[in-house]
Amino acid sequence: MTSRNLLNSQKGFTLIEVLVAALVLALGLLGLAGLQSNGLQHNHSAYLRTVATQMAYDLSDRMRANLAGFQNGDYNDPTAADHSCSWDGSSVSGCTAKQKAEHDVWEWRQLLSKNLPAGAGVVCLDSTPPDGGDNNANGQVESTEYGCDNLPGSLYVIKVWWQDERDNNDFKQFILTFNP
Repeated sequence: MTSRNLLNSQKGFTLIEVLVAALVLALGLLGLAGLQSNGLQHNHSAYLRTVATQMAYDLSDRMRANLAGFQNGDYNDPTAADHSCSWDGSSVSGCTAKQKAEHDVWEWRQLLSKNLPAGAGVVCLDSTPPDGGDNNANGQVESTEYGCDNLPGSLYVIKVWWQDERDNNDFKQFILTFNP
């Protein structure tokens, strides 16, 4: 075979190489886009868990600030109510310790619903903290599903639930057990 025939038989070979390289590059970029999307979802889930953690510690700080309400048991699954209590820097004005506990839980639940998707929470005495949640699968955690047993001698438990889009909108739970 002459060198002229050899050149003619390899015609179009570089075009195939370019097409294969473009295909490999496209697959790599699709994989990178998938990793980016997955990373964003995981970051959002971590953010929601951080918010839930901060919200639980917020309520525990409120309980420590109202020590009389804690000692009276006013924080054991109180009825959340807006009593328009105000803090003057050293004490609560315009409310009893019980009203302040009810107001704290009311404000806290407002914050949960604003900052977490389908956010819900409870503070109660509970000997089995990990229970509770959306047991009837209706897309929200209701007061009948909190799982508080209110047994004397149990620790206080703050339970926070939210929906995580990463896991098919399943409810996630953060639990804080403590004794102020």
